[in-house]
Amino acid sequence: MELFRPLRVAVVSRGPDTELLVANPVELSGRGRPLVFHDITLALKNLNIQIFSVEIGRHMIRDREWEVYRILLEEGDSHHVSRNMIEEGVRKLLMGWE
Repeated sequence: MELFRPLRVAVVSRGPDTELLVANPVELSGRGRPLVFHDITLALKNLNIQIFSVEIGRHMIRDREWEVYRILLEEGDSHHVSRNMIEEGVRKLLMGWE
């Protein structure tokens, strides 16, 4: 499953707020991918979406450690960008497809 989907990207509603969730598996050596946060912010910048706040943590999910990025998006002018466009833009940049 990890080879098919090595990372997870989702845009979810939390009441009036919109949150971007990105989960990236931590390497067996315990190291995360160093440029994930940079790539996420670059993808959001390319979509003209501003960030309100960010939480980064590590969680165990099904015997695997994941780095989870919770990004609260600024609601300003970003409402014209669909959730699918946000997910696709972030995923493409993280996977190196763009």
